[in-house]
Amino acid sequence: MRASRLLSVLLLLQNRGRLTARELADELEVSIRTIYRDMDALSASGVPVYADRGPDGGYSLLEGYRTHLTGMTAEEADALALSGMPEAAAELGLGRVLAAAQLKVQAALPGELSDRAGRIAERFHLDAPGWFREADHVPTLTGVADAVWNQRVLRVRYRRWATGGREPEVERELEPLGLVLKAGTWYLVAVPSGEPGATPRTYRVARILHLETLDVRFERPEGFDLWKYWHQRTQELTDALYQAEATVRFSPQALELASVVLTPHTARALTEGTWPADADGWVEAVIPIESIAHARHELLALGADVEVLAPLALREQMAGVAHALAGMYGG
Repeated sequence: MRASRLLSVLLLLQNRGRLTARELADELEVSIRTIYRDMDALSASGVPVYADRGPDGGYSLLEGYRTHLTGMTAEEADALALSGMPEAAAELGLGRVLAAAQLKVQAALPGELSDRAGRIAERFHLDAPGWFREADHVPTLTGVADAVWNQRVLRVRYRRWATGGREPEVERELEPLGLVLKAGTWYLVAVPSGEPGATPRTYRVARILHLETLDVRFERPEGFDLWKYWHQRTQELTDALYQAEATVRFSPQALELASVVLTPHTARALTEGTWPADADGWVEAVIPIESIAHARHELLALGADVEVLAPLALREQMAGVAHALAGMYGG
């Protein structure tokens, strides 16, 4: 453990230049006293590290010194697949492993490429969760990820979303095939254990109330492609949800707000379609809707900048809400 930390200290100084004991301690999540001992150990081993005192001081390596002791462990190499998503790596229990892997990769690069990689990291950032929503609490995620990686059967207690009169909590034995992070929400793709040829199913990790990793190894279905499965599943879900249409007039203001107010599927259908505009800039468009109630809530957010023409049931519900609001506000 200490040898790995000493290498991390050395690579941090090589990649970032002068760093204070506090900065090193915060980066490696150790005490300042530990950093002092590590510096003494590096110096005793012949590493040309020196300290500058004063407010602008810190530890540095002798100019021009570079180490090539950047051997990467198998676990660190695996973690590099998440190099663009540090928060996701941390949730999976790979945060410190990923940080060590990135340090070693940067240290192994020639000076110019290392500087270029640093500039990219300073200028681009991926933030996966959606706006104005809390991320799921996923205490079981690390255990699920371990079972996915090691191909171990999971016994889980799961809380269903829609029970339909059934028991809200069920126990399942699953063969976990993969994890998907969608807009800040983790999903497990798995098949029921002991059912060869079964169709994969999707489970929201936050709904896993308890899990037990069994000492049973399973074989992944031959040819299973997680990306293809997820792409097909999301398309099927979208098609299942949006089976009706509505004819709606949109004002120029509503068209500008569509991408913010409407669901992505509805907004895309509106913006990608070709709709003739009248003299005032209003367009008549046909948009997909999930249900009358869902469409009513969605379109009401645009207020008087939309007019529903069909179906009649949706138009009547919009009119009913408008009359109720007028009565409430004395109109």
